[in-house]
Amino acid sequence: MKLTLGFSPFPNDCFIFDAMIHGKIDTEGLTFEVMMEDVETLNQKAFKGELDITKLSFHAYAYVTKLYQLLDAGSALGNGCGPLLVSSQQFSVSGSTKIAIPGKYTTANFLLSLAFPQATNKVEMLFSDIEDAVLAGKADAGLIIHENRFTYEQKGLKKIIDLGEYWETLTKSPIPLGGIVIKRDLPLEVKNKVNRIVRKSVEYAFANPLSSLSLFEENAQAMSAEVMQKHIDLYVNNYSIDLGAEGKRAIKTLFDKAQEVGVIEKIETPLFLP
Repeated sequence: MKLTLGFSPFPNDCFIFDAMIHGKIDTEGLTFEVMMEDVETLNQKAFKGELDITKLSFHAYAYVTKLYQLLDAGSALGNGCGPLLVSSQQFSVSGSTKIAIPGKYTTANFLLSLAFPQATNKVEMLFSDIEDAVLAGKADAGLIIHENRFTYEQKGLKKIIDLGEYWETLTKSPIPLGGIVIKRDLPLEVKNKVNRIVRKSVEYAFANPLSSLSLFEENAQAMSAEVMQKHIDLYVNNYSIDLGAEGKRAIKTLFDKAQEVGVIEKIETPLFLP
């Protein structure tokens, strides 16, 4: 059985999926047709139900729970790994502050809305263009994710707020960034099989940390080896092997908070695999 699989070209996703797409583990008779895109593009594909299995932001998952179900393996949750709001100078965020964001449906934008509900003057752009847009004066501030959190200071930008720290202080929970979902209408046997395969792939990567090097070097563009490793260390952890009770509680808290402030509607369908 062949299933379509979408994930990003960033080191953390390459680390997670390398073993399963290259036959380094037993895939229990399943094969995967891979599509690598940035997460906001994958969010849009998920809205259309285009992929059988896909990485998406947890904010986006709130809009497709009728189509997809969250796997226990493969997610990105953690502490100290949230998006940063940066600018060329320190200031207080107001309704007129023009903020460059990496996508409307990113978890980063949800956290920004939670921390600064008055901040409605937003412009969407590719995550990798945000720092330069702020430096060029095209935006007052920028919401940065991925490897940019390791490089913004080198470009002369200053942190206004770490939205991950904000979330952790508010909820005492790890921050849910992105998850791996599978089509809800697939047989439960297939969903459980994919969940096992993703988990085995993550475990293989932890046991063989250099194994996925070629895959993420091929897709990491100009990212240095040091930044790639920082990226993996930040976004891949025990929650990527299995969400567990704490991880599931954090995701539920995220959705509960989003419902409280009116960002999403109430979700009736079960989020997790039975």
